[in-house]
Amino acid sequence: MKAEIHPKYTECKVSCACGHTFTTKSVKPEIRTDICSECHPFYTGAQKFVDTAGRVDKFRKRYAKAKEGKKA
Repeated sequence: MKAEIHPKYTECKVSCACGHTFTTKSVKPEIRTDICSECHPFYTGAQKFVDTAGRVDKFRKRYAKAKEGKKA
């Protein structure tokens, strides 16, 4: 490998919008993110349905009708 062509790989402080911080290694000294594993709904299990114009309710009603049709 050639000397002095690679960037410096140092410790990096990562901070999330939720307030969670941790350290890792990167070529940047600081990284700011909008979402992390502490606040992401997939990892926390607190997934919320965004019901725009009753779409979730419409889907549930349609699914219930299809389920009733299979039972009969």
